[in-house]
Amino acid sequence: MDLRKSIFSGSWYPADPRECEAQIKAFLEEGRRYHTTITNPVGGVVPHAGWYFSGSVACNVIHRLSQGASPDVVVVFGMHLHSGSARYMMPEGNWETPFGPLAVDTDLANALTHRHTFQIETTTHYQQDNTIELQMPFIRYLFGDVRVVAMGVPPADETLSVARSVVDIARDQDLSIAVIGSTDLTHYGPNYGFTSQGSGEKAVQWVRDENDRRVIDAMLRMDPQAVIREGLTHDNACCSGAAAAAITVGKAMGAEKAEELVYASSYDKSPGSSFVGYVGVVF
Repeated sequence: MDLRKSIFSGSWYPADPRECEAQIKAFLEEGRRYHTTITNPVGGVVPHAGWYFSGSVACNVIHRLSQGASPDVVVVFGMHLHSGSARYMMPEGNWETPFGPLAVDTDLANALTHRHTFQIETTTHYQQDNTIELQMPFIRYLFGDVRVVAMGVPPADETLSVARSVVDIARDQDLSIAVIGSTDLTHYGPNYGFTSQGSGEKAVQWVRDENDRRVIDAMLRMDPQAVIREGLTHDNACCSGAAAAAITVGKAMGAEKAEELVYASSYDKSPGSSFVGYVGVVF
């Protein structure tokens, strides 16, 4: 099998399938207290830190998506890129997960590469980026043997065009899809060179209630341009292009409302002078 080996299993999330399943079940139990009025979401925004810090947030968004109609393909946007970066995609092969492989939907992927320019990755040559890989075990466990198309997209206007193409091509190919955008929020503290609000509880509150809230509100308005602008201007989304792309796909699929499922930060688990915000959004 042409398999893209996992890089972060055994460190950022469990490599053993039994440990992985136990962790997911614990996340889902925790998620019983998360509520949303959207009963059949088509997409969402998830974080991508190690599972200890943000796994519950991501898992419960993806779980909500899996409760609706079973899609043919789960589309995942991610990667840490700047506005001038290339786009990345692996259009063939399989992603390794503890629960077995996830196959790329080659028809959708190849049609996208004919319409837009990508840096093509293979199962042996690819960027070692956590933003997408950390979602794959959740997708494999919760959606079963679904196909995937994963893309690294920068915070740029052309990304929104790529997102619209995803929906157009999926319709042409009679494919049903669900979509995920992977981004963490503000990276605050001396580890990240961002200390404008000092330290301690005051800084945590500012990140939570002001800086992160700005980009979360843009997500909830389903305004992809504003999401990108927030990330570039206020450093409150490390992969704003991915979140904006997912929202664009959701809107093109008919989603009219987004809701915040849960907010958290690494400070909750490990209080310190440096921390990162996370949000789970469904639409």
